[in-house]
Amino acid sequence: MTISEAQEKVDAWINSTGVRYFDELTNMAILTEEVGEVARIMARKYGEQSFKESEKDKDLADEMADVLWVLICLANQTGVDLTKALEKNFEKKDLRDKDRHQANKKLK
Repeated sequence: MTISEAQEKVDAWINSTGVRYFDELTNMAILTEEVGEVARIMARKYGEQSFKESEKDKDLADEMADVLWVLICLANQTGVDLTKALEKNFEKKDLRDKDRHQANKKLK
């Protein structure tokens, strides 16, 4: 599925099954909540914290998909074409960081 197809599919689901989009500020709060769930798993799986027994079945991929879902909702609501935005972001990074990471002694 392309990013554009994902935006269309989320929009179709929202307008048929979800009734309507939550307002942008609500979705921003939900996005923050979902990112927090990803952070919680990362801190426990790759960091120094341990899982509670009730958290052991949490699925990192599913939580990342939740983040992507809400980000797509926000893009749809605000008229952002995520394909174009990502392409533009690559261009920015190619110019800004062309030699930066290669020259970073910390990464070698």
